Amino acid sequence: MWLTLIVLLVISLAIVAWAVAAYNGLVAGRSRLRNGFAQIDVQLTRRHDLIPNLVEVAKTYMAHERETLEAVINARNSAVQAQQHAAKDPSDAAAMTALSGAENGLSSSLGRLFALSEGYPELKSNQNMMQLNEELASTENRVAFARQAFNDAVMNYVNRREMFPGSLIASTFSFPPASPLTLDEGEEHKREVPSVKF
Repeated sequence: MWLTLIVLLVISLAIVAWAVAAYNGLVAGRSRLRNGFAQIDVQLTRRHDLIPNLVEVAKTYMAHERETLEAVINARNSAVQAQQHAAKDPSDAAAMTALSGAENGLSSSLGRLFALSEGYPELKSNQNMMQLNEELASTENRVAFARQAFNDAVMNYVNRREMFPGSLIASTFSFPPASPLTLDEGEEHKREVPSVKF
């Protein structure tokens, strides 16, 4: 009788320890995910802060390209709103999808601005424009590194959440699904192998 009671107690303690370990693993994964997004948040804020200066410099040379300049500012404002919404809960898949879409739109608008600026040699040689382009390129690299770290944290969290025993704990304690920050469409060409012709 005592032996049966001791065996049941040991089994109960093992189940409780297992549940606590699974719960703590999910909490740690969610914390890494939030920390990863905090790094993206810093870099996106820096990117968003550079854009008005870039538009202001371009405006002096590209006054008749007002529609393009306004599109960049509107895309930037949408991206800032999406970033603020995503920062409230980085594990919110809908907010992350909205942020991805807004950042893709901003990248597309910036691409059009840079394509148009090719026709303005004075703008391309402007010291402020060159410095802002360099800072923006540096920031884009930082965003890419931060995004990779965040996406790794999301993958870790999602794996813990979906694998047994984490799936039981996640559904019991409402650990929501998370979504990675996707590669913007403007970078798709970077993954293609360039063709070389002689």
